[in-house]
Amino acid sequence: MATTAFDLSGKVAIVTGGNGGIGLGMAQGLAEAGADIAVVGRNQAKSDVAAAQLRQHGVKAISVAADVTDKSAVNGMVERTVRELGRIDILVNNAGINIRKPPHALELEEWDSVISTNLTSAFLCSKAVHPAMKAAGGGKIINIGSMMSIFGASFAPAYAASKGGIVQFTRSCAVAWAADNIQANAILPGWIDTDLTKRAREQIDGLHDKVLARTPAARWGDIADFAGIAVFLSSGASDFVTGTAIPVDGGFSVMG
Repeated sequence: MATTAFDLSGKVAIVTGGNGGIGLGMAQGLAEAGADIAVVGRNQAKSDVAAAQLRQHGVKAISVAADVTDKSAVNGMVERTVRELGRIDILVNNAGINIRKPPHALELEEWDSVISTNLTSAFLCSKAVHPAMKAAGGGKIINIGSMMSIFGASFAPAYAASKGGIVQFTRSCAVAWAADNIQANAILPGWIDTDLTKRAREQIDGLHDKVLARTPAARWGDIADFAGIAVFLSSGASDFVTGTAIPVDGGFSVMG
């Protein structure tokens, strides 16, 4: 049983990109703590499976097909969540993509796609949930950054730009909405074992060994490693924590 400070019973969370990877790991943590969940993704079938898994924790969970780069789709996502789950207390902006090319090889359309999916979507979703959170007396926004919020990489110019932007956008929301009792924080995942990073390991020679060598925990992260931080940043335990960017990386970012 969750202690009172971490109890999310009666709360409602939207998790974009919540049907797999880090998003699903966070959604599972929130559901275990008692929150009802709206799983948002483009793949309806995959979201249906995720929602069914979350309902096994005894909470309500719905799957919402939405393109989070589209303003009208985002507004529809918010309206449906309020209609079916009653309120919105938590938003996890997790949807993201990467196109691995150096800057000179990246096309404008590819740049726009990454920025729109990773950064503009967080703006659209945050703006859309603000009225519901304000009406509820407060809320929690969690934006997913990256090690690329801190470091540069030759193969990730658009991704790094989007994830650096996520941190600054988070800080702006934290300041703008503090009076509404809305806390906004970012999580900076390290190298996590997901479908996306499996492709990275195929595309980048030696990546697996380099990650292990630099990570003090001496392993890749697991999506379950994000359950605890999700609950903390969504609960009353973090009411005086806002505008932060917290690495969840096994110590990768503190290694020299």
